[in-house]
Amino acid sequence: ETVMLIWSALAPLVLLAAAAFAALRRGRRPRHVAAVAELAALAALAASAAGLVQWLVTGPALVRIGAGPLVLALRLDVVSAIVTLLVAFVGWVVVRYSRTYCDGADREGAFHALMLAALAASLVLMQAGSLAVLIIAFIATGAALRRLLLFYPHRHEAQRAAAKFTLVWRAGDVCLLIAGILLVTAFGSAETGAINAAAAAATDLPATARVAIGFLALAACLKTAAFPLNGWLTEVMEAPTPVSA
Repeated sequence: ETVMLIWSALAPLVLLAAAAFAALRRGRRPRHVAAVAELAALAALAASAAGLVQWLVTGPALVRIGAGPLVLALRLDVVSAIVTLLVAFVGWVVVRYSRTYCDGADREGAFHALMLAALAASLVLMQAGSLAVLIIAFIATGAALRRLLLFYPHRHEAQRAAAKFTLVWRAGDVCLLIAGILLVTAFGSAETGAINAAAAAATDLPATARVAIGFLALAACLKTAAFPLNGWLTEVMEAPTPVSA
């Protein structure tokens, strides 16, 4: 893989810029916010499509900041390119629908800001090339989703759904953090590509790596609301419809 600019890595930056714009205009029918939100989502979709084309033309790529256990890296490979494009497309559909759904809402601008932030965190997550980015993106996605679940804070059911979500999601964060520490200990690297290569080449996985696999599996169950941890998922209809989408 080559260390170079990844076009799909620009998608979260566009969304975060639009989220900051919306956050400054939090009230009802804020001027230009809905249009900027949809334009940013469309631009993120275009950047994600450009990332897929980049992978087809140049192959895997990596953008990296720093080194060691806390290295920040985004990775372009076949999985990240396809899933990033899929998430960006669904995100654009949801943001577009939000323009009609939230039109005239009391905190319309704040809703668009949170939705764009959640989508940006999700796109970072899809492209995570290091354990630090993976964990940070999961935490950021959870924080944005919790705020969206509580968009109608006066609803008791929404409060209950947010409380359940927070408990399950944070437990997943803890499992992921433990798994990350164990993986760095086992393989001496925090980059997902290097860990994958080392694990594939190993004839016998270290004990710490085996324990890490268990924590990764548990984190996956918690993050995906797998049964019987799906209690909060059935209550998200108390949040605005684009949130459940």
